[in-house]
Amino acid sequence: MSTFISHPGNKIHYESKGNGNAIVFLHGFTETLHIWDEFSDRLSENFQVVCIDLPGHGQSDNINDVHSMELMADCVAQLLASIHIKKTVVIGHSMGGYVALAFAERYKGMVAGLTLFHSMAFADSAEAHINRMKTNEFIRKNRFNFLCAFIPSLFTEENQEKYKPEIAKLIADSKKMSLHGVVAANSGMAARPDRCHVLKSSTYPVMFIGGKQDIRVPLNKMLEQIALPDDCVALLMGDVAHMGFMEAKEKTFYAVKTFADGCF
Repeated sequence: MSTFISHPGNKIHYESKGNGNAIVFLHGFTETLHIWDEFSDRLSENFQVVCIDLPGHGQSDNINDVHSMELMADCVAQLLASIHIKKTVVIGHSMGGYVALAFAERYKGMVAGLTLFHSMAFADSAEAHINRMKTNEFIRKNRFNFLCAFIPSLFTEENQEKYKPEIAKLIADSKKMSLHGVVAANSGMAARPDRCHVLKSSTYPVMFIGGKQDIRVPLNKMLEQIALPDDCVALLMGDVAHMGFMEAKEKTFYAVKTFADGCF
């Protein structure tokens, strides 16, 4: 079922499939809920699967000049309350992982399990923060050029050729975003705090999925955060960059299903 909720006066788009224990999927920067279509179709045989277009993405409205991770987490919580979900596994890709951490911090009692899918709990370094601000300036001048370069860079060089049609679709979908939406999300990521304490204090299982060729979540950062939770598993893949749900679909799907099964 595809529908909307109102977050005061703004529409947030989501899809809900299946019945049973809940899994919530959160997409990354410039993506939409449709990156999870195959995962959600297959998992809905055993779970209620909820996928959300985060503010400014897909069919969801822009809400603010800065779409902070906290604002997005509140949208997720409001949505779950509206469809009577009290406990869920939360799975976030990249920016979606930052939102998942903010959700786990603010709504800990609703979390049955947490998966950081090519994501991390660390805040931006001072240098990374400056680079995000420079990126905003570039986006304002030509967001299409930015998107055409940014999205392929999330894949390994080999996979850029292998997944050419899928990358073209991701770029086409991202170009539907407004300038406001792209800048608001990038600014929200720049402003996010360190949330390592969320991992350290987690009372639920945590899973990390990472690619050894991922330049955005480097292996050393991944290994640092794996040590933080008491109860965690990790899937680290040598032939994958930042897009494991496409670059290693079957391997990551199996990891997600097995993890979710174990959380309930």
